[in-house]
Amino acid sequence: MFVYAGESLAKYGFGDGHPFGPDRFHAFWNAFRKQGFEQRCRVMPPVDGTREDVLLFHTPKYVEQVERMSDQGYGMLDPDTPVFNGAYEAALTVVGSVLDAVDRIVQGEDQAAFIPIAGLHHARRNASAGFCIFNDCGIAVEALRQRHGLHRIAYVDIDAHHGDGLFYAYEADPDLVFADLHEDGRYLYPGTGHAHETGKGEAVGHKLNLPLPPGADDSIFFKLWPAVAAFIEQSEPEFIILQCGADSLKGDPITTLAFTDAAHHHAAQTLYGIARRCGSKGLLALGGGGYNRDNIAKAWTAVVRGINEAEAEAQ
Repeated sequence: MFVYAGESLAKYGFGDGHPFGPDRFHAFWNAFRKQGFEQRCRVMPPVDGTREDVLLFHTPKYVEQVERMSDQGYGMLDPDTPVFNGAYEAALTVVGSVLDAVDRIVQGEDQAAFIPIAGLHHARRNASAGFCIFNDCGIAVEALRQRHGLHRIAYVDIDAHHGDGLFYAYEADPDLVFADLHEDGRYLYPGTGHAHETGKGEAVGHKLNLPLPPGADDSIFFKLWPAVAAFIEQSEPEFIILQCGADSLKGDPITTLAFTDAAHHHAAQTLYGIARRCGSKGLLALGGGGYNRDNIAKAWTAVVRGINEAEAEAQ
């Protein structure tokens, strides 16, 4: 599998002391190296994205706003997302790294990749939200369709927060199969992702939202996961995206779910297996949220380990 790592990815963060600070990358990277994954994964340098890449999903007016405010180096894109000098370029690096992974998987260089600073699932087509400037998940979906000719794409999200930016962009799209386990929106931002939200029009039944009560732990995750896995496998996706936010682990400072890293390990391992059985091009895992640095290290290395083990079993 490919793992993308480098200081330019770490730059996507909102300053030391911010929940989404640049040290999030280093929390993962130090654990990754300590556990010897450099010998088991192909480490790739970050890749700069382009305006053309971002426009696959976002509106020109919004992209221009981000670039202008980034050059100014101050202000707020939304109540939760500050701007810093170079924010536009840092966000482009997230996008470019994700799309490089997409290209390599589709071209058959490998069947899996992990990008730690990615999975920015709250951004809408015309606005930022929740620390997310550009929605690399949506950009990846559009690249798979417009550049690679794939259509049936599965998106699975185990971040504590609902992946609203992705969900509402494709709510009426039957070919974007969506499954999301998250803390109930009655208790946590962004307040969406109710169980009755199963898609609109032709897409009804192609979306699965599983809101969880505060404090939901591994026993609940493992009870629900078989239904998620079956839902994804039955859709026979051509490509699978996993947003594996670490904020669903117990002890996150801004959420109250109580998973352990076993959930992330199992999700990654089983989705890789589904990708192979379905003849999918592969699995793209994106780090997502997570604000407890120890949990980031545990969850994301568990994802890498799960994919590594699934790869070994498939050989």
